[in-house]
Amino acid sequence: MRRERLRRLIPFLLVAAVIAGLIVQRAGLWQPIEGLLSRAAVPLQKGISQFVAQVEGLTQTARDLRELRQRNEELEAENARLLLEIVRLREIEVEAALQRDLLNFAQSHPSFDIQGAHIVGVVIGRDPSNLQRYVTLDVGRKAGVARNMPVVTNRGLVGRISEVGDSWSRVLLITDVSSSVNAVTSSSRATGLVQGRPDGLPVMRDIPQGDTVSVGDTVFTSGLGGNFPRQILIGQITAVERNDTDLYQTAIVQPTVDFNHLEMVLIITDFEPIEDEPPKGE
Repeated sequence: MRRERLRRLIPFLLVAAVIAGLIVQRAGLWQPIEGLLSRAAVPLQKGISQFVAQVEGLTQTARDLRELRQRNEELEAENARLLLEIVRLREIEVEAALQRDLLNFAQSHPSFDIQGAHIVGVVIGRDPSNLQRYVTLDVGRKAGVARNMPVVTNRGLVGRISEVGDSWSRVLLITDVSSSVNAVTSSSRATGLVQGRPDGLPVMRDIPQGDTVSVGDTVFTSGLGGNFPRQILIGQITAVERNDTDLYQTAIVQPTVDFNHLEMVLIITDFEPIEDEPPKGE
């Protein structure tokens, strides 16, 4: 019953509110009321403005973070590219230095016809009865490489060609147990046979007991036996083993070639070694 009365009064109330508004406006009383309402709305407007500003700030921050993340990824990619370029240039520099050293060796040995080769792999094969030490080169029969050709670097003797394919060859290193090289010392001209050992450190054996051999002496190929040219550096004596009851003395030789870091070698192609034979001189 009461709700029905309120519904009936609503139209009259609306008409009364409109008439009251017109009277207030005509009487000039609206401006004070408007000012009062405006002052009351100021805090609300400030709050809304601050909220909008914060939302816009967060949106801008998210946009900036996205741009910074993208820029950071671009810089990281550029940094990686530059690092790769630096590594490539360093490799080119190292290879150029190696080639320069090998060229100097070739120029200092004009009597040798020397063929260059890059080492493409280092393989150490182990067998129950023998330990093999060799490296594989990327040149072979097509480049004029043949078995038993000496292999050197600017630091000394590496070994000799033991196997040859059309475009590859295998070098038996002087550190292999099956390798032996006739050698001579620089100071006393003592002769002997440099032979590889399982530990990779060659020994110069069969040195006459009467010859003087000292630590620090350098060892070169002697050319005896016809398997290697003369005067190619082999290494330096680091220890001497002498027993007065023996006919010969022995010496440990530290090779001047770093066999663990071989990258480029030279093959002496015009030297004609004697084919493999059992006697002294490999």
